[in-house]
Amino acid sequence: MLDRIRKFIEKEEMLKLGDRVIVGVSGGADSVCLLSVLCALAPERSLSLHVVHIHHGLRGEEADRDETFVRELCESLGVPFETVRCDVRGYAAKRGISVEEAGRLLRYEAFDAAAAAWSLERKDGERAPWIALAHHRDDNAETIVHHLLRGSGLRGLGGIRPVQGNRIRPLLCVGREEIRDYLYEQGLSWCEDSTNRSGEYTRNRIRGELLPMMEKLVNARAADHILQAGEQIARADDYLQRQAKKVWDQAGCLQNGQAVIRLSAFLEQEEIIRTYLVRRMLDEAAPGWKNITGRHFAEIEALAFRAVGSRLDLPGRLTARVGYETLEIGCGKDADSDTDRDTEPRTDEEDRREIESLMPGNGGQEKTGVLRMKGRLTLRMKVFSLKKGAEIPKNQCTKWFDYAKIKRVLSLRVRGEGDYLTLSGGGRKRLTRYMIDEKIPRKQRAEIPVLVEGNHVLWVIGYRISEYYKVTADTEWVLQVTAVCETDGEDGKPTTL
Repeated sequence: MLDRIRKFIEKEEMLKLGDRVIVGVSGGADSVCLLSVLCALAPERSLSLHVVHIHHGLRGEEADRDETFVRELCESLGVPFETVRCDVRGYAAKRGISVEEAGRLLRYEAFDAAAAAWSLERKDGERAPWIALAHHRDDNAETIVHHLLRGSGLRGLGGIRPVQGNRIRPLLCVGREEIRDYLYEQGLSWCEDSTNRSGEYTRNRIRGELLPMMEKLVNARAADHILQAGEQIARADDYLQRQAKKVWDQAGCLQNGQAVIRLSAFLEQEEIIRTYLVRRMLDEAAPGWKNITGRHFAEIEALAFRAVGSRLDLPGRLTARVGYETLEIGCGKDADSDTDRDTEPRTDEEDRREIESLMPGNGGQEKTGVLRMKGRLTLRMKVFSLKKGAEIPKNQCTKWFDYAKIKRVLSLRVRGEGDYLTLSGGGRKRLTRYMIDEKIPRKQRAEIPVLVEGNHVLWVIGYRISEYYKVTADTEWVLQVTAVCETDGEDGKPTTL
């Protein structure tokens, strides 16, 4: 068995020479086997091991017994040991989740914290620690069945992965009975967890009732066939993830915590790829997201076909939105924790002086117009046909825009709630965040004039224009905008910005 595990580790590229490993050891047979195997492999791979035992505070004297057992086992093997104590019931009550789920989350949190602390001590050239967990083949079969019955997608039906980030599972190539045979041969004992026999937990019912019934009444090799299906599904899932990543790399980006993708690129994909793109966006915007089901995925995909401004509230205080040319997923307004976001009140409608507007259109005739902010600024505008090879002005006070992309009345005002700029690649950035990133003093932000179409900013006067409205090789009609101050210069003429 040890040789099979060694080959499995090499195949999955889990451990390299000189690696450090956090080992999760509960005291049960599986984790004792894992520790024993890693201790056997440590000399040939120059591994450094550190055991973390989680005391869940659930089983009284039995939990204390397990802690003592693991400590003494580690002392006998010469492996550093630490206990992390958790209030699982309190955590479950606070989060509104099951005790089983709370225990899982707290375990991973403790292992990650131990790995992070050990990472701080590493020297140049050393890799961050692995976290070794004791899941085996039978656990994997139970997981696949569990996910199937809960309506999981392909990722869940692919089962437990041997390597997930810095987490490794060297025992996935062996089963429960093999593990116990190995422990008997090595003369190693272990602790039995009484909760493993409890019918309170779903996994226990799958392990003790459902799978044995399937093997007895359907097929004696039911578990093996479930694992084979899981491997094939995992390969399909990996392929679809790679295909979605290609689309994301070309059309998506993460902007200020919002996962943003070009709507046209999203909609032209096959339905299955759209689903994987939604998953990718969730992973980008909210790593570790929970409670978003297949129903939510379908609703997000349907949202992409709706009008600009449509939105969908999701679990975990997330929101999906349709922008002018984008689909976005990220934290909703209530979850915005930006400590430097603007809270200054907007100027009243009459004070913003959205006076004269150049009406939008798709070209066809030359026209002129102005927008004014009384006593402050005038925008002189002209629409004209673009001649081939014409040079685009590159100065601070005159800008050119693709007129065909303007569909609504333009306004000249100061910033407002919901204003945003389109960036290269199709992503968008809130105007407030842009001003913060540009280190514009807070007091000045409410004074800077902006040229807008609704909430879509064409030009932050004196700074930059939106990528969406830029003139391209396909532009036929141009909107030229020149900004001048309302105050007179020495010669009696308006002074340019």
